[in-house]
Amino acid sequence: MIKTDVVIPYRYNENTLKEKISEKLPVNSSEISEIQILKRSLDLSVGGEPKYKVQLAFSLDGEREKGILKIRKKASLYEKEHLLVTPSVFATRPVVVGFGPAGIFAALLLCEAGACPIILERGLDVDEREKKIKLFETLGILDTECNVQFGEGGAGTYSDGKLKFGAMNKYKEKIALEFISAGADEDISYSTTAHLGTDKLPGIIKNIREKIKALGADIIYGARLEKINIKDGKLFSVEYRKGSDTVTLEADSLILATGHSARDTVRYLYDLGMPLASKGFGIGMRIEHPREYINKIIYKDSLGQIEETASYHLVSHLASGRSVYSFCMCPGGSVVAATSTANGIVTNGMSEHARMGDNSNSALLVSFTPADFSSESPLSGIELQEKIERAAFGLTDSYKAPAIRLCDLVEKSKSLALGGVSPSYSRGVELIHPNEYMPSVVSESISEAMSDFDGWLSGFYYGDAVLTGPETRTTSPIRILRSEGLEVLGFSGIYAAGEGAGYAGGIVSSAEDGLKCAEALIEKYKKM
Repeated sequence: MIKTDVVIPYRYNENTLKEKISEKLPVNSSEISEIQILKRSLDLSVGGEPKYKVQLAFSLDGEREKGILKIRKKASLYEKEHLLVTPSVFATRPVVVGFGPAGIFAALLLCEAGACPIILERGLDVDEREKKIKLFETLGILDTECNVQFGEGGAGTYSDGKLKFGAMNKYKEKIALEFISAGADEDISYSTTAHLGTDKLPGIIKNIREKIKALGADIIYGARLEKINIKDGKLFSVEYRKGSDTVTLEADSLILATGHSARDTVRYLYDLGMPLASKGFGIGMRIEHPREYINKIIYKDSLGQIEETASYHLVSHLASGRSVYSFCMCPGGSVVAATSTANGIVTNGMSEHARMGDNSNSALLVSFTPADFSSESPLSGIELQEKIERAAFGLTDSYKAPAIRLCDLVEKSKSLALGGVSPSYSRGVELIHPNEYMPSVVSESISEAMSDFDGWLSGFYYGDAVLTGPETRTTSPIRILRSEGLEVLGFSGIYAAGEGAGYAGGIVSSAEDGLKCAEALIEKYKKM
């Protein structure tokens, strides 16, 4: 196939794509036998006329393709990679701990290799998990084992389901195809604003789960990892607790895909002697503007011509060396009560598939590095997160979250009342200055960055915008050190995957890392 870039109208069909290829290259529309969109992004550079920038791949007969490929500045060869898995014989069934994106895709690949893994998920399936989350949102009753962070599908199930594929490879291609097969829209493989939506994700996750079970895996919910047994540097069994029972599984391979909030597990791994390193992460708050207001300042003259809710990404590099950046932008979404620990406040964001909520929100984060932590311990980043979350809880009542108007933050004053933006945080908010529960450098840095943000996106500084915090679970503050073969250093047979291991930041990158760890395990068995 041949790859090329073109600009197309906002509303288009396959004939439009063929016409644009013919305008750019010496190709007749009738010659094109196959066409595929590889990447699509909204282009607002032409005032009042929204368009898409797209990267396309298309097929001609063999000789014609060779001729077109000689026009190197306008076209190039496109070849798909395929993730090929051949059946392998495993001495024991692999164990996968965690059933978020990394665990799901690791388990799926192991199943396709005939391994029939055993999956341990400390939370519950998506249906039961949703009941637990609703109970917390409405009554403030928190289940520390099953919540927004823990349970089938992982934290991303209740965080919009944004899919950032970037440049496609064999792993991302598989992830996209599996999601589409399970019920996702086909455009997720090429749209730069692809997302699944918190309302659609549970059904998609269930479909993938049933495929994994049909391929021979066993999924055990409410199963908390208790112990990893090692002899001479090699794994020989895993123990988990379910209810009052402790169960031992004979196993010589284990994939840890625990997610970024399994702090108790991280502490256990540290005590076990696994090599951990501190890693920087962002700390901040969720900012909410009215959805229609964000649409207006982004779409400008194109407002009313574009169907999707507007999104943004902003970053400012301050003279102090810190960065302030938007993260996990949720158009037409809401701010989520996302703690997994008692007596702590954590915020996150989510959107349903339609993205039509009253507000649009995003985390505004300030970069923190290990130099900001209280000690050189690899657990010091976790300790900072916990300190902030507990402090926020201590200032509010019944898991309400601290909030402040943007104008008051910038003017270094406490909010006395809300303005034109009603916070969407489900447990309610109390007006508290962020300096009372997190390092003052957070509010100072966000205030300083506001002039940059408003310069790049005129109108972003909206005095009544509400900031609700804290946002601390942006990514894992630790990394589990791995060998070139992706095994934990010094622990044969144990693989650490995804965001909780410090090698990913979102659904796609976590799923990709899970696939890579499973692939490494399969390749290891082939060589034995």
